[in-house]
Amino acid sequence: MATEAPARGGYLDILRAPHAARLLAGTLVGRLPNGVGPIALTLFVRDQGGSYTLAGGLIAAYGVATAIGQPLLGRAVDLKGQPRVQLPAAVLSALGMALLALTGIGHLALAYAAVLVAGLFTPPLEGGLRALWPSVLGREDRVHRAYALDAVAQEVMFTVGPLLLTLLVSLWSPAAALLVINLLGVLGALAVVLSEPSRAWRSAPREAHWLGALRSPGLLALLGSFFFVGLALGSITVAAVAYADDRGDPSVYGWLMAALGLGALLGGVAYGTRQWSGTPERRLRVLVLLLAVCYLPLVLTPGPVAMTGLAVLSGVFLAPVLACAFIVVDRHAPRGTVTEAFSWLVTTFGVGSALGSAAAGPAVELAGTVAGFAVAGAGGLIALVVLLATGRVLDAPAAPTNPEAGARHAVPAGAPDSVPGEKNTR
Repeated sequence: MATEAPARGGYLDILRAPHAARLLAGTLVGRLPNGVGPIALTLFVRDQGGSYTLAGGLIAAYGVATAIGQPLLGRAVDLKGQPRVQLPAAVLSALGMALLALTGIGHLALAYAAVLVAGLFTPPLEGGLRALWPSVLGREDRVHRAYALDAVAQEVMFTVGPLLLTLLVSLWSPAAALLVINLLGVLGALAVVLSEPSRAWRSAPREAHWLGALRSPGLLALLGSFFFVGLALGSITVAAVAYADDRGDPSVYGWLMAALGLGALLGGVAYGTRQWSGTPERRLRVLVLLLAVCYLPLVLTPGPVAMTGLAVLSGVFLAPVLACAFIVVDRHAPRGTVTEAFSWLVTTFGVGSALGSAAAGPAVELAGTVAGFAVAGAGGLIALVVLLATGRVLDAPAAPTNPEAGARHAVPAGAPDSVPGEKNTR
């Protein structure tokens, strides 16, 4: 994992590209409902007098529904284009959360139905943005740098999002916060789909196969690991609420989540300013090891100031892990499945996060806050074990069904399938 010279142009080079800043900002705002969804649901349920177990159950239902919807919607985007899928999905998802906010948890069947609709129709904006980068930026090195910027920007959202949610809750209520956050999500999706790159983008031709992106063994190996990374983060969401309750100050929860995002932001900025030697698959194993090690001290549960510091530390390697994983997805996804492949990463991460939340709730109630954070540490370690066990699959050459580099996965409408001047790297 030795480093070379700093990346030319840095992140400003990416943001100066036409449409790049708008697409990045619109995607982040559009993803805000999903990004703060577990936190918003937890605060909403607790405000309504519900238990941690109910909060975990609703978060799990939301996560599983998102997991089902993301690859299906991602495949629809690859086949039909972005505007025809992303905006209708965003509206339906927002309506699901609005139903929950207005009806509460008095009727559990209706509450679960509302979060299922919200999760199922969560638009695949994350995968859609990564599909757009090649047509917006051109060169492969700029695309890879954009992946790192994407991961950093996510952490801005995960830092600012909890604080914004906490502010809305303090000004009004958790129900009002749900409504405002989801309205912002629709506006973000609208900004993306009305942009020229989104309207012009078409997926590269794909081989007809019912498995789609999942026919790649390397992608399956990566997804197996990221399930447990998601599990770790999901458990932290619930354990942090319990920690705040133990201290008698609900605002501590927002600070811990913001600190986690801040740590990932700092790590992502540092990671993205360098060009890295070696294969991304091997680099990913080292990064996941460091991520897992930084989760372990959370079980110490010291005072709020020290715990906030540990939360920052636990997030430092998250954005680098994500940025590296994006490159690995791009290298292993079959041709014409780019949005679907990235959506599967979101799906696996979401399923893991949902199950982590569901596991942490009973763990906290049975054995205390420390047990909730122990779930996070275990998840990080298992994620590393999966990467080590599947090393030969991940390091193997890409399948011949996808003979072109990641930048050729997605092209603007009417453009040739390849980027002029680039040689085939696969």
